[in-house]
Amino acid sequence: MASTRPVTEWATDFDVLDAKYVECPFEFWDDLRRDCPIAHTERRGSSWLPLRYEDVMAIAHDVENFSSREVSVIPFEDDEAGDAVLPYGLPPISADPPLHTWTRRLLLPWFSHRRVAGYESLTRELCRDRIGRVLDRGRADAAAEYAQQIPVRVIAHILGVPAELADTFTGWVRDVLEFASDQERVRHGMEELIIYFLGEIERRREHPGTDFLSEMLAAEVDGAPIEQSVVLGLAALVLIAGIDTTWSAIGSSLWHLATHPEDRERLVRDPEVWPLAIEELLRAYSPVTMARLVSTDVEYKGCEMKRGDKVLMSFPAANRDPEVFEDPGRVVLDRARNRHVAFGAGIHRCAGSNLARMELRVALEEWLEAIPEFHLVPGGEVTWAGGQVRGPRLLPVEFP
Repeated sequence: MASTRPVTEWATDFDVLDAKYVECPFEFWDDLRRDCPIAHTERRGSSWLPLRYEDVMAIAHDVENFSSREVSVIPFEDDEAGDAVLPYGLPPISADPPLHTWTRRLLLPWFSHRRVAGYESLTRELCRDRIGRVLDRGRADAAAEYAQQIPVRVIAHILGVPAELADTFTGWVRDVLEFASDQERVRHGMEELIIYFLGEIERRREHPGTDFLSEMLAAEVDGAPIEQSVVLGLAALVLIAGIDTTWSAIGSSLWHLATHPEDRERLVRDPEVWPLAIEELLRAYSPVTMARLVSTDVEYKGCEMKRGDKVLMSFPAANRDPEVFEDPGRVVLDRARNRHVAFGAGIHRCAGSNLARMELRVALEEWLEAIPEFHLVPGGEVTWAGGQVRGPRLLPVEFP
């Protein structure tokens, strides 16, 4: 599904998998936002790309015309086997009300402030362990050896599955999210996830615990147990949504600090700036774009959107709209007015935002505590993944 045709007109033929766009989309957004705030393409089906904050917010809140039944940015070929096992997709993120409402209600307690506070000590231990493995070396891949190693193990703990499977989970999630143009790889990743969780569900039925899967199997809605397919979808969602998104935010923030020593030095010397700084890094390097499916023919600001079209909700682009954020291309660690939408907006705002914030904060705190000075390896290759989730996949850094 990968397109080899170069883009000549971004307003009418954009490509979110274009290599230059993936590496640095900011200038593309600025140009399009100014000249064509809602771009269109026929690549991989008819898709629209709103880039202004007000448009992204309006569409995110319009659940009647813009459905969440298909949230993938890159369309996936029909998979009857997958649909049979996951007929409801990955609720609540891929569901409309009323399914969205009660599945989200089941998720929220697991990511409350209180629950997340209980995960912080584990997160710090994980960070310190990973830093200890590279500290004496004087260099590391801050993405592959650090950022990508933390969220997956925290999520494994929540799901009640072995931490030693973290690398396996990581591979499956990457297959699903990062290789959207390779349909076989996406299918393989989803199949492995489904097979694994079906086995875990059977084990929890026989030996229930206090983990997420066990509690979902014991939960009831309107006096009836939850369908197994919904439990399976919820578990897959927690794994998929809780890993790549957060490690991308951590990796992007480390990339910024490696390339902006003044910000790195300020975080080291000024702990009071941390709460605002975390929000600013989330704004500037928001990782996630989600799709909406046009439910019925609708005209939005002169754009004739047809039933079945997709709208790519570029929350990262909205967070750099100069109509809302002063000097949006610059990271201002103490930015006080910051109504970012890094976690989405409307009924689908990220249920795990408390966990993501904690993991980002702790990962940066522990890294800077141990490695207050670091920079990119001269000549080292930094690579980025894009499409659904943007973040560095290789980030070679060195330090004294």
